[in-house]
Amino acid sequence: QVQLAESGGGLVQDGGSLRLSCAASRHTFSSENMGWFRRAPGKEREFVGAINWGRGVTKYADSVKGRFTIARDSRKNTVYLQMNDLKPADTAVYYCAGRMAYGLGLSGEDYDFWGQGTQVTVSS
Repeated sequence: QVQLAESGGGLVQDGGSLRLSCAASRHTFSSENMGWFRRAPGKEREFVGAINWGRGVTKYADSVKGRFTIARDSRKNTVYLQMNDLKPADTAVYYCAGRMAYGLGLSGEDYDFWGQGTQVTVSS
C-alpha cells in the first residue's frame, strides 16, 4: 500500500497560479503512473492529468491543457501540478492518485490509491 499526501492548495485570484505537490510514501517504479483529479461542488470527479514515472509522458484534460503542467521528481517520490492562469471554474478539491498498472489512466477507476485531497479556490 502507498500513502499519498497532497499539499499546496489555497485561495488565489482569477489568473493566478498555484503548485500542488503529491508525496508518495515509498519509492515509485518506472511502470507506475500518477494522476490528478478534481471534484467541484455538486459535480462529478474529473480527470485533470497524469504522468508516467519512468518516461515522464503526460496527458491532460482539454479544460486544463496549456495552463496546467505535471512534473515528477523521482528522488523525492513527488509529483507536482503547476496550475497557471487559474479560473473560478478550476475551484475544486484536487486529488492525486497512483496507478500500478501500465499506461496512463483517465478514469478514477484506473487508480489504486488516493491522497486526501487539497482545496483550491479561485476568486473572481
